[in-house]
Amino acid sequence: MFAKRQSALAATAGTAPRRRAGLNRSAALTFVRSPVVAVIGALILMVGAGALFIAVLGDPTAGTPSARASLDRPETVATAPPTGMEAFTLDTLGLYQDLTAPGFALDDEGAPITGEALITLPDGATAAGGAAITAPRRPPADPLPAAPIAGLSQPGPNGPLPVINADGRTPAQAYARPFRPNGQPRVALIVGGLGLNAVTTRAAIERLPAEVTLSFVPYAEGLQGWIDLARAHGHEVLIEIPMEPQGYPDNDPGPYTLLANAGPDDIRQRLDWLLGRASGYFGVTNYLGERFVASDGGMAAFLGVMRSRGLAFVDDGSARRRPGAYARASADRIIDEVQSPAAIVAQLNALEASARENGDALGTGFSYPVTVEAAARWADGLSDRGLQLAPASAMTRRPGR
Repeated sequence: MFAKRQSALAATAGTAPRRRAGLNRSAALTFVRSPVVAVIGALILMVGAGALFIAVLGDPTAGTPSARASLDRPETVATAPPTGMEAFTLDTLGLYQDLTAPGFALDDEGAPITGEALITLPDGATAAGGAAITAPRRPPADPLPAAPIAGLSQPGPNGPLPVINADGRTPAQAYARPFRPNGQPRVALIVGGLGLNAVTTRAAIERLPAEVTLSFVPYAEGLQGWIDLARAHGHEVLIEIPMEPQGYPDNDPGPYTLLANAGPDDIRQRLDWLLGRASGYFGVTNYLGERFVASDGGMAAFLGVMRSRGLAFVDDGSARRRPGAYARASADRIIDEVQSPAAIVAQLNALEASARENGDALGTGFSYPVTVEAAARWADGLSDRGLQLAPASAMTRRPGR
């Protein structure tokens, strides 16, 4: 490239320059003196001067404050509806307290020691309650046989399903805690909602007497492990069955809720999933279910499955007039509709009075820390007050017996 450029310059060297054509001076002066041309020239001069000023000194407005707003509207992110498990556990209402969160100190046994309330027991003794569970741990007492027991289950579409053994034994019999009455009035207690809060679940298993029946949520992760641990501590176990409540679907206990207008096939399919979550339970209990319990067809299908599989049905008192299942019982009262130590102890006192009057009484409660604490302390003094603590299975009756 450089060689070609150099030869071209050499070829023109020494030649005379060309003469340029000149302008007519008088014509140019006439043109410039025209008013229109003068105005246009002035404008061009002003614009050029302004451009030169900015180029040399910069933008005179560069230092003034400025703001920029985006007109792009962000996409609306849809809020996910609560899961079935959240609705089932009422966790969206804050009924569970995270006992491992900051602010809940733990003692040497792993029990929270802050936020305590004072519980006055029937015998005049006092115990801590409220947000704390300070009742002592109990060593495993009379562990129950590990599940599954041979001959009491069959493969199902979602897990093992309970069945009646060929020799006539039923899950209601084989998985119940053995009980021998001593002639005193009997009191039974069910503590439910277990399996979702690990701290509360372990506290109920380890701190409540073995005679207290424990009820587990079917949606809980690791459900079989929790049931195995409960049985190793001597507790018999129920599974909670979500049933259609008032206000459904706004009040939704989960995706496998038994619906009042469902047909028998749909109810059986949902029960197959719920019952197939684990093994080792002697029966089931209801979770909610005001509308379902009022449905003749729905309850007939549900109780028919319980009867054919040899399971007990222990309800919270809302299905008292519904016979059926292999064995039946209904709670006499819910002990913690008001979650305060005084209210819970008052309900436990009323349960004792009912047992003395009728020979036996069954209570049920949720696994609030205050409920576990009060129940653990209350149960320790029952025998001294002339009462016998019994498992819930001891309160069931078979039809015609």
